[in-house]
Amino acid sequence: MPEPTKTSDGKMTRAEWQAAADAYRQRVQPMCDDRVQRMAKGKKHPVFDFLFEYYSYRPAHLMRWSPGIGVVLEDACREELDWPELWKMTASGWELSPEQFPRHRIEYVKWAVNYLRAVRDREPNYHCFGMHEWAMVYLADEIRHARVPLRVTERELAEIVEAKPLKCTHYDAYRFFTPAAVPRNRIALTRQTTTDHDQPGCIHANMDLYKFSFKIAPYCASDVVASAFELAKDAREIDMRASPYDLRELGYEPIRIETREGCEEYVQLQKALAFRAVDVREAVLCEYVKLYETV
Repeated sequence: MPEPTKTSDGKMTRAEWQAAADAYRQRVQPMCDDRVQRMAKGKKHPVFDFLFEYYSYRPAHLMRWSPGIGVVLEDACREELDWPELWKMTASGWELSPEQFPRHRIEYVKWAVNYLRAVRDREPNYHCFGMHEWAMVYLADEIRHARVPLRVTERELAEIVEAKPLKCTHYDAYRFFTPAAVPRNRIALTRQTTTDHDQPGCIHANMDLYKFSFKIAPYCASDVVASAFELAKDAREIDMRASPYDLRELGYEPIRIETREGCEEYVQLQKALAFRAVDVREAVLCEYVKLYETV
């Protein structure tokens, strides 16, 4: 994972931090521009809108850069830094002020450290086959993505859900299950038991690393945010390709999890994503630990 270039004493020269900020913005700008242009035209995207609507981090937010906590920027002016109100002047340059982190959020940071460690240390599970998206429309009165056609009939969808046990471990997917699907899940999930059930093989748990990264911005280094965002983007594509929606007009071939071959394809993609998530999760966890030990 790319990391900010900085000197061994935690300082970045003006040339270094400007180059790091430019590189970061170039990394996230294509997706940000795509979102802004679609919004201007009133167009919806059933795959990528999720990254800016479910996750409450707008393109303008994502374009802001920070080196993270404990890094001094030399030869900077407060006015040219993002989050200018959160920086303090030191003898060597500008540094993010941990004193500005809201006191009432420290308990959340402590919880997040424990959560991220628990998920990291748990054995991955690769047997859900992406059925959560099917459970969200099972015997539903209304389809969640009403503008996108289903690639199976409602009867076929119901038969597929009833033929495959639901093994979702992620509450924020489970909470969107239809009332008819909820009792079919192997576990009755709750917000309070999130730490007990989330596991590193889960597409959504890995996607949510993006949420964890931006929730402590700018105290999380922006390069970590970018890596989590890229992981979330790829996870979302797998998620929707395995869904009952027909996205071929947008260039997405379905992962037909209703077949053995489709299940095998999903598991391979799920494992590859989980492998990438190992480093991202560790980077996010490190940012949280640094923040918690500082505040």
